[in-house]
Formats: sequence, C-alpha cells, structure tokens
Amino acid sequence: MELKQETVARDTRETPWVALRSVGYQTFIYERMVGEASADARAGDVVTVYDRRGQVFGHGFYNPRSMIALRMLNFDRKPVDDAFWRTSIDRAVALRRSVLRLDDVTEACRLVHSEGDGLSGLIVDRYHDTLSIEVFSFGMWRMIERLIPMLHNASGTLHHRVHVDDRVLKHEKFDAKPIVSDKAPKSLKLTEHGVRFRVDFATGHKTGFFCDQRENRLQLSRMTRGASVLDLCCYSGGFGLYAKVLGGATEVTCVDLDEAMVEVTRGNAHLNQAKINVVHSDAFTYMRQMQANGRSYDVVVLDPPKLIFSKSEQGEGRAKYNDLNRLAATLVKPGGVLLTCSCSGALPRDDFVHLATSAASRDGRACQVLNMTGAGPDHPVHTRCRESEYLKAAWLRLS
Repeated sequence: MELKQETVARDTRETPWVALRSVGYQTFIYERMVGEASADARAGDVVTVYDRRGQVFGHGFYNPRSMIALRMLNFDRKPVDDAFWRTSIDRAVALRRSVLRLDDVTEACRLVHSEGDGLSGLIVDRYHDTLSIEVFSFGMWRMIERLIPMLHNASGTLHHRVHVDDRVLKHEKFDAKPIVSDKAPKSLKLTEHGVRFRVDFATGHKTGFFCDQRENRLQLSRMTRGASVLDLCCYSGGFGLYAKVLGGATEVTCVDLDEAMVEVTRGNAHLNQAKINVVHSDAFTYMRQMQANGRSYDVVVLDPPKLIFSKSEQGEGRAKYNDLNRLAATLVKPGGVLLTCSCSGALPRDDFVHLATSAASRDGRACQVLNMTGAGPDHPVHTRCRESEYLKAAWLRLS
C-alpha cells in the first residue's frame, strides 16, 4: 500500500522536481542528500523539492554537476516567479535604505548578500548609479538577465557589470563571459564617511571595493589619533586612509603586492589630499625588512586576501595565517593594537581567534582581545546558512 501511495505522489509532483534522501532546513543541500530527480530536471533549473514522504519541501536551484546540488530559495509551496524575485530584491534594498540608512553615510554598499538575503548565488554591490554583480551558481547565472531590470528598478541605478569567478565556473561546471551594460563606467569615485575612493573595475578584485570592512575602518579611525599605522595587504588603502583622514594618524604606511592596487591607493591618497607612504611589496618580505630595521608601529592592520578556499587547503592556509600574524605582532609597539582579519569562510571564527592570539603571543607577549567583529550589517548572515559569515576581525592589544 505504501509503495502505491509513493508512486501516485511521484506522478503528481510539480515538474521539474527533485526528491531528497534526508531533510535539513539549510540553504545548501549537497549531492549526497539528493535521492532522485524528474527526467526533465536540468542543471540550472528552479525545481520543486520534495521530502522523503513526497511532501513539498520548497524550491531551489538544481545543479547535479556541482557538489552543492541544490541551493534552496524558499521552504514552502509558494512558486519562485517574478513576484518572488521582486519581493526578495525589494526586501534587500529596504534593509539598506530604510532600516540601516546607509545612504546617509556612504555611496557604496552591499545591496544583495546572497544567502543572507535569501538569494543564493547572487552578490550585488551598489556604487552610485552602477551595480557590480557577482554570480556564484549556474542557476543564478541563467536567471541574472531577468533580475537585472528588477535590481535597477528597486535601487534607482542605471548601469551594471556582471562577473563570475573562474573558481565558480570550475565548481559549477558552466561557461560565462562578463556582462557589461552600455555606457557602464570603467571606474568611478565614491565617498564613504567623508573619505573618498576610486573604484576601478578593470583592476579591482571581486566587485571592485570592499564594502564589508566599512564599520571596521571607522572603528579603527577612533584608535589612531597621533599614531603610526601600518596597513598590510592594503588593497585600495581603506584602513590607512581612514586612519589618516578621519583618525588623525601622524604616519601611515600602506603595503600591497598588487602593483595596480598600489597605484589606486596612491590615487586615493591624492583624492583625499592625504600624505601617506605607499609601498609595492609582498607583506612577508616587508614585515621581515621592518623587523630587521627595528621598526614598530602603534597600530598594525593585517587584512590578507582569502587564503583557504576548501577543506583540502586548510593546512597550508592556517600555516600562512600563523606566519603572517606572528610577524605582524613583532611590529606592534608595547601597548599597541593589531587588527587582524580573515575572509576565509572555511576557517571557523573560534579557530581564527585561537590561531591569531597564539601567534601574537608566541614570544611571551601578553595579548588582550579587545573585540571581535565581522562584516557590516549590509552583509547579513542567514541562520540557515552560517557559511555566509565569512569575515572575521580580531582586535588585539599587545603588551
């Protein structure tokens, strides 16, 4: 009797569909959790998801070629149609504008934070009238041209640039070329808390500018009055410029290995009429040289690029974080502050704190944890997808 009921349920399912072996209310459903799929279910489709009893579990993007076979979009019977997309986008924009009121302090913000806003695989940053979009799944790539007009309508923007990282193309197994709207600017200028920056889309990483560190940059500026500051892996000079322009630091040195970003940092210093030192160097090499020279600073910022992309890279990545933090700590004056960051989502927060504090206190120095912060509130973390809580910032005071 149970077999007959299951057969009937399968015949009446909304196609395309996917049935689960096991159920968990989480955004990412891995291939081992998928039981079977309808014959018309194709990679990139929005499918109706059923549990083991044949009941509707929700809807999501399906990609049997990816380790993440399903990216859930909802957990109910409501269809994923234009009304769903518009409502989700409007809700995301309202958070930034009506709740957080970010327009009052910045011309740049994270408008859509993927799983954090219930739009798995979609990152949207707004810079003035331009949307910088990054796509992380095949399903979202197939949907993006349908969503772009909705994004412009909700945010009042005019231009867009869409990018897919090579790692995403490899893991999701599809091909894609950048999408750029007519007359989209190649670069633009913006103001954040009174500090000016130029965003260069050709040379910038990710979406072009790191909105996630906005609150951390502001907090750092409150600690730099009359201080000497070293900003390692500075990208476009965000921390260093906040320290100088808002914080009143007496000396700021920004270091980065990317020659193009070094030039952007120099340009940003000019935009703010700020006198800072900008150095083109590998962080390891520069720190060892300063160590040999006997240099030390009141505040050291260490914000390296992502060092751990997967479980297989944990050992090597953790070793790099350890070495970076150990060297950075030796350049902090007694009583000074080390702000050390990690954007590796695969490295748990508690593990990073332990790693950073152990490295900083290795030579017998006392280490106080002043604060632990992360990305700004325009990077919300959904309780069903803790993986989106990627940024960790440890504020350490060293004796």
